[in-house]
Amino acid sequence: MTVLPENQNTWTVAQTANAVQSGDVSAETVATRALEAIAWLNPKVNAFTDVLVDRALSDAQAVDKALAGGASLPLAGVPFAAKNLYDIQGIATRAGSKINRENPAAAQDATIISKLTAAGAILVGATNMDEYAYGFTGENAHDGNSLNPHDTGRMTGGSSGGSGAAAASGMVPLALGSDTNGSIRVPAAFCGLFGLKPTYGRLSRHGAYLFCGSLDHAGPLARSTADLAQVFDILQGPDPDDPSQADKPALITAPELGKSIEGLKVRIAGGYFEQKMLPEARDAVSAVATALNADEIVDVPEAARARAAAYVITTAESSALHLDRIRKRPEDFDPDTRDRFISGAMVPAAWVQHAQRFRSWFRKQMLAIFETTDILIAPATPFHALPSGTKTVVLDGEELPARANIGLFTQPISFIGLPVVTVPIWLDGASLPIGVQIIAPPWREDLALRVAAYLEQKGVAAAPIAKLI
Repeated sequence: MTVLPENQNTWTVAQTANAVQSGDVSAETVATRALEAIAWLNPKVNAFTDVLVDRALSDAQAVDKALAGGASLPLAGVPFAAKNLYDIQGIATRAGSKINRENPAAAQDATIISKLTAAGAILVGATNMDEYAYGFTGENAHDGNSLNPHDTGRMTGGSSGGSGAAAASGMVPLALGSDTNGSIRVPAAFCGLFGLKPTYGRLSRHGAYLFCGSLDHAGPLARSTADLAQVFDILQGPDPDDPSQADKPALITAPELGKSIEGLKVRIAGGYFEQKMLPEARDAVSAVATALNADEIVDVPEAARARAAAYVITTAESSALHLDRIRKRPEDFDPDTRDRFISGAMVPAAWVQHAQRFRSWFRKQMLAIFETTDILIAPATPFHALPSGTKTVVLDGEELPARANIGLFTQPISFIGLPVVTVPIWLDGASLPIGVQIIAPPWREDLALRVAAYLEQKGVAAAPIAKLI
């Protein structure tokens, strides 16, 4: 097979659902074609760790039967993938680790998976990720590295790298990821996708294997803003099984995408967000700023310290979850991950307390900015996707560790839980995408999605499928 049947791999979420709802194609046919695509493409990019053939076909048959009975399913037949830190009934939740695959199979799906399947979407598999979500590269010592569909010699970004590869290659139009310090936004930037990190607490995390509870977010990656909005609207809603979820009414965003952005005050994040980047990151922000008529730069105070504080909290919280495993089975960790957890266990409690106090201060400064600003734009990563295995990178003349600095611009934002849409930018002549963050005030995902949709409509942002076939 050299060409996927009827170009289904180019369909968006909306196109797929409309075709199935109208009877132009059955959900079972769509699922079969998606599984064929995975069989053909996954060996090239290593996006999936588990392919759920029997479940996908069974669920698709159930969708066809429900539609025949008059059911209304907004995501009817839409294939999707889920990062393997989300519980999937019938398989062990690996979270990218060697140790977890010995655990019993999950008894039920994570809430966000259940919401999608209840809407008619078809789960086709679980995706590769950095071990225990601790990484920005998409490289995994146990399952192999996920590879960037636009250049398989390069990183997908992480830790939701398999989800990025699955959507960017056309195996699925939609994938679920998680974002602690940038793990949705970085793969979106490196793989050329639209990625949504909602406000902290907006979506349920029930059934997710936590990395750092006070920073973890659930969210989707897709190839259009409309797909992100439609899926986000379905994923919202209260979950009594998740005590960390905020008590907020659902924010319906899809109908708002066509609204004008006239009157929105868009500013460029300055200072820290103008430093330590390669030219492609600067040019991508400039392209977005020009399209949005944004020429005012606002300094984000102490953003470097916010990143440092995010590191302190991340490493201290996450290491506490794994100390027993490290004591008993140190050889079964990726050595780099293990060493980061060990170092995190030695962070003094006073540092964590100070970081949390600073977190409150920093949040107040950002909220003050949003009193006169509707949207901030900032780079998502300091550079295009790096070659796999890259250990160091030179930024502003300084040689720095590559892995740690991929999240240079995402960490200060997730540190206080702000909603962000990453938009993929293709600069003139570029063979790789790069992302720009569209940052909104808390609980205003609608604004970020509306601006992202405008950029997509104007052709400034785009998510073409990688040419792997």
